[in-house]
Amino acid sequence: MKTATAQTTASFRNILFATDFSSAAAHAVPYVKRIAKRYDADLVALHVRPPAVNPITEPGTWPSAESIRMKDEEYRDQLLDTFAGIRTTALVEEGDIQSRLDEAIQKNNTDLVVIGTRGRSGLGKVLMGSVAEEIFRTVPCPVLTVGPRSDSSRGADGEIREILYATDLASPSPAAAAYAVSLAQEFQARLILLHVIPEPQPGDLVSAHDVSQSAKNLLRKLVPEEAEAWCKPEFFVERGNPADQILRLAHLRVSDLIVLGVNPEEGVPGAATHLPIATAHKIVSHAECPVLTVRN
Repeated sequence: MKTATAQTTASFRNILFATDFSSAAAHAVPYVKRIAKRYDADLVALHVRPPAVNPITEPGTWPSAESIRMKDEEYRDQLLDTFAGIRTTALVEEGDIQSRLDEAIQKNNTDLVVIGTRGRSGLGKVLMGSVAEEIFRTVPCPVLTVGPRSDSSRGADGEIREILYATDLASPSPAAAAYAVSLAQEFQARLILLHVIPEPQPGDLVSAHDVSQSAKNLLRKLVPEEAEAWCKPEFFVERGNPADQILRLAHLRVSDLIVLGVNPEEGVPGAATHLPIATAHKIVSHAECPVLTVRN
């Protein structure tokens, strides 16, 4: 397992905010503003709408080109007004959210994508629900997901005072750990590293104490020695359900940010995350602070 290095820097100079103008997306706006101002970043605010012309409906029901143009202009004006004072490019695109998002990320050299999610499941998932999961599993840059329970008053001054990095210790390249360390340096924040292990089972050959100590030693290797001067790392090994334990510790510590690692999508959808997709979704849905996912 490679050690995170102080040379890895979280530099969010080009931020993309994906919005469907829902209440969930609006909930993410304060975080977008804080990060953009903190890093003096360029912002792309992207809204992707479905095609205005539906071939399965009567042509007489199709909106006119002028009405489409006016509505798109209204969306752009709203985005520019929302982010007044920040260098903002407002994009209103037609088509599929994932493909349009990928194009915008590549064209604008995006360092960070910010999305809001309703955190619903099943048929209740819409753009900022299931699509949010698809985004943080597939896009190449880090994604900050703001869930419905995120307390936007926390960190209202733009500061991050504590970061919780949770890992299953299975990744050979802990890019997320490096981002957590870099952000801790940027904000002079406390850094909490957490690994959750299963409950002991009858017949286990290694004692629970030895498993915990081994896990703590692996967590310590994720933080370079020089980083201890600015982030005062603390290491926790808990037993139980990973999502429950991550949420519990973040709540008890009043953490301002949770950082998770995700692996590139491959094979069965939902099997790609460093932490299982059900775990990641639960954390995003119930966390009281934003969740930053970083692909390895």
